[in-house]
Amino acid sequence: MTQVHSDAFAGLYPDSQPVEPGLVDSLRASDAWLAPLCLVAEIDGLIVGQVTASRGFLLPGGQSAVALGPLGVRVAYQRHGVGSGLMHAVLAAADARDEALVVLLGHPEYYPRFGFRPAAEFGVEPEVPDWAPAFQVRPLTAYRPEMRGTFRYPQPFADLA
Repeated sequence: MTQVHSDAFAGLYPDSQPVEPGLVDSLRASDAWLAPLCLVAEIDGLIVGQVTASRGFLLPGGQSAVALGPLGVRVAYQRHGVGSGLMHAVLAAADARDEALVVLLGHPEYYPRFGFRPAAEFGVEPEVPDWAPAFQVRPLTAYRPEMRGTFRYPQPFADLA
């Protein structure tokens, strides 16, 4: 998985190493890792994509939600539906597990095609106000309107700062 994210995000870090591979490793070693929702895409025996899901919480109430990301696809396989397939699969799996809300920080023009909307529309705020334009949520079948508050990512995300 590390190689997938190293390749997928290298272009965003021309002068340094991507943080995403280390984040995935840290999440995997933490209690927040949601193994049934961390999926890979494989083509001819090669892992070409991976999506990570971890446990986050809405504060002050402590309601749980899924923190989605990173989602990475090897450059040679981007724009071939791999990322979309992973997104559809992880959302379906989360819904089947009765998760209520999926939260991500991502491109506001890409994720709406999967049902993500600005988190503020649902009363969900990021811990870092500057994230608001890219901070999105996807309610699932178990979603309840009282699920509101400030979303806290698991500790490995905070360790990046």
